Amino acid sequence: MLLRRWAAALVAVFALVGVQVVSASAASAAARILYYDASQAQEFKSVVDQGAQIWNASVANVKLQPWTSGHTVNIRVYADNGWPRTYSTSLGNGRWYMGREAVNDGYYKPRIAAHEFGHILGLPDNRTGLCSDLMSGSSAPVACTNANPSSTEKARVESLFRTSVSVAPQTYVWVGSAA
Repeated sequence: MLLRRWAAALVAVFALVGVQVVSASAASAAARILYYDASQAQEFKSVVDQGAQIWNASVANVKLQPWTSGHTVNIRVYADNGWPRTYSTSLGNGRWYMGREAVNDGYYKPRIAAHEFGHILGLPDNRTGLCSDLMSGSSAPVACTNANPSSTEKARVESLFRTSVSVAPQTYVWVGSAA
């Protein structure tokens, strides 16, 4: 009891002299910056940049930036003739491929790029078939042009990067339409 009174008195003295002991609101943490290298994305470089900007406009706890000298590359992006796919090594790290097979089948390029970045940001495929779900991937109709994450997807990424939780390495591969 005596210890509590002494602590309360000490806090009162600090308050009188203008020293802040405890803040009522948590300090806002700076966004985690992830650097991506799209130099091997060939004709899809601008689409990769567009996918990054979609996420940057959607979440606050993480930002995707093009790699510049002096920074470590977190994400490498490639182009090839297969299906789009992602190989994550940990949360915010890995590589993904902008596969021409999905592009040639008519899938919307910015949606593919944002979807693959979503995997690097910790989101799995959910195969709902809904165009409103970015992570439904190729289960959504080919005509789907929504490249924005849903509120649930945004909230999950915000949560993952708020706590810097570890996410196990994963491999994600687009599956072609059953047509």
